[in-house]
Order: sequence, then C-alpha cells, then structure tokens
Amino acid sequence: MAINSLGYLGIASRNTEEWRNFGTQVLGLQDVSPLMTDNADTVFLKMDDQPFRLFAETAETDQLNLIGWETVSENALQNVADRLSESGTPWTWGSPALCALRRVQSLISFEDPSGMRHEAFWGRISDFAVFNSPVGVSGFVTGDQGMGHVVLPAQNFDDMARFFTEVLNFGLSDLMKIRFTPDPEEPIKRLWFMHCNRRHHSLGLFEMPMPARCVHLMLEVDGIDEVGRCNDRRIQSGAHLSGTLGRHCNDHMVSFYMRSPAGFDIEYGAEGRTIDDWSSYAVFESTAASYWGHDFGVGQTD
Repeated sequence: MAINSLGYLGIASRNTEEWRNFGTQVLGLQDVSPLMTDNADTVFLKMDDQPFRLFAETAETDQLNLIGWETVSENALQNVADRLSESGTPWTWGSPALCALRRVQSLISFEDPSGMRHEAFWGRISDFAVFNSPVGVSGFVTGDQGMGHVVLPAQNFDDMARFFTEVLNFGLSDLMKIRFTPDPEEPIKRLWFMHCNRRHHSLGLFEMPMPARCVHLMLEVDGIDEVGRCNDRRIQSGAHLSGTLGRHCNDHMVSFYMRSPAGFDIEYGAEGRTIDDWSSYAVFESTAASYWGHDFGVGQTD
C-alpha cells in the first residue's frame, strides 16, 4: 500500500489552551509547541519519537481540520499522487514552508469526497527525542502502526468508500450495519473499518453526520493500567464520558470514550489487535460493537 499509516491530525479550535490542557493533563501527551513554532495560536502535541502527532490551530470553529497520512518513500508518495490524478482528484504539492512546518521532506494536499482535507507525506524529519509524558504515561503504540485510528462521518458513503478503497488503496477489515432504534423504517447506517498496515484499522467511515467532522480518534497505550489511569484523570478534569470501558469485537481494543474539546470523541485503549497476513484474513460483519461494556448511552446525558 502506498499509504502506510496515520501520521498526524490537525484540529481547528476556538480555544487552543483547552487542547493544551486536555492533551497534556488528560491524554498524557507532551506539549512541544515551543520547539515547533513561535506562533502562540498553535499547540503541538507529541506522543512518541516523532516531532508531533496532533496540532490545534486557532479558528472560528471546533472540528477536525486535517488528516496526515505517512508513506514510506518518495516513490510511494508519487504513487499516491498518480492514483489521485488517475481518479480525477485535484491535488497540490506542499510549499517548502509547509513541509518545514510539518517536519517532512515533501507532501501533497487533497480533499476526499466529503471535503475533508488530507495530506500525504514522506520522510519525517525528527531528532528522535524521547517522549516525556507530563503525567507519566509510559508510552503509546505507534511505530509502523501509526498514531492510532480515526473514524469519519460519511453521508456520501458510496463515494467515500470508493475513494479510500479504490483510489487510496485501503483494505476493508470489517463492517457493521447500524440502527439506533427497533424501528425497521429507520435507515441503516453503514460503518466500515479499513486498514493500511497491520493495525486492525486506521480509518473508519460512518454513514451519519457529525458537526465536528469526526466521530472519534483512537489513541492506544501500551497497557491496560494506562487506560485506567487516564480515566482517573478524565474524572478529575471533568471531561465528559461518552462510552464506558469495554472490549470491542472487531479490533479487541479495551477502551473507553471521552469527549474532546473539539466535540468529537477520543477512544483511549490498549491491547488492540494486529493482522500480520491480510491475505488470509476473512472480512466479517458484526452485529455487536463489543464483547462487553462500551455503554454509549452515558454519552447522551450531561
């Protein structure tokens, strides 16, 4: 696959200080803003030996603004560009200033059928400084699996699914067909999970609208105790619980969900499933989200 992993996310925020506090004191990420920029309106957050994984920029709204995808080489990035051109999708090369800000050799920018902006890049520029969590998080599962996964709203589901599978060459991992009520007249909402490396999924598409342009972002830590400690920090901070602790059927993640300052959810988990040989993996449809737990009803109450 030309795209190898989820590299970084950019967030639009009316109050970047909320992201600085939430990112460091709840998620356990490291604020590296002074090393990245002299722009006080942007917060950069680090989670491994890469320069950053999340950044929040001052804006007039709160939403997911940008998704960055890593490729392994200049040729792989050119392959992404060629596939975009063949599909009729406009794209542009990133300027030297933008590449310097992202700490990469080069990148391209494009939009998916929903209008979400994406960047694909190669050649991270990093001093490989050790991640230093301000609250003592021992580490996140990243490396060749990328920073985690992101689930996007996709009202134009067919176009979005075709774009990511046929143009960007993601593989389908599993799927669900969801109704929120017993009413058979309620339209089915499709939910697809897709992979680009051995992580069970790096991308999800959900057939329903979300004002924040994101359903959730998943961050994986290296042990279940880190999940529990994060939930303690969430309680202390007053961050809203949107899904109780549980284990998912598809990727086996033990996790809980909480509301981010941008309005979309953060899934914080451990013990996620990996697939080393996708050629022998059988795609399936599940009718239950989790083996146990993950009560999302709590997210409907304030």
